[in-house]
Parts: sequence; structure tokens; C-alpha cells
Amino acid sequence: MRIVIEFYRTRAQDDAHALLGRESAEVTDLAAAIALAGDLARTFAETPALMPQRPDALVIRDAGGATLHELAFDDALLPPTERRSP
Repeated sequence: MRIVIEFYRTRAQDDAHALLGRESAEVTDLAAAIALAGDLARTFAETPALMPQRPDALVIRDAGGATLHELAFDDALLPPTERRSP
């Protein structure tokens, strides 16, 4: 199935979303799409030149634009120097 993975920065005070990046791929199922999204997120975190801002969330959509999966990244998983301030 054809999917699109979108990476976002979010702003809590007004729930604004800024699109940081979009990748499309062909995968076998939703589990493969989620695994790919995780791999991409790790690659972006390890290579800041690919995505200078750290995303707060991602959305996986099908070819028609329907949301298949959403994930907000947890600050607790980030190194202290990369956590958002309260």
C-alpha cells in the first residue's frame, strides 16, 4: 500500500501544526508503515542536517489522505538538552 508519513512541530497553546517533512513509500501493511516511520524518525534525530528541527509528532496517511496512525513524541525520551521548555 502507498503511504505518506508527515512530521510536525506542534504548539500547545493553540494546537498549531507546522509540517517539517513528508516522505512517501510503498509498504506491505500498517505495521511496516509504523516501523518505517520509526526508522525515519531515528535517522532524522541522528542526522540534524536532514531535518534541522526535531518533530513533535508524525502522521501516517494512506494514498487517499485518510489518517492511519498518529504519534506524538514524548519529551521524556529525549536527551535533556533537546527537551522543549515548559
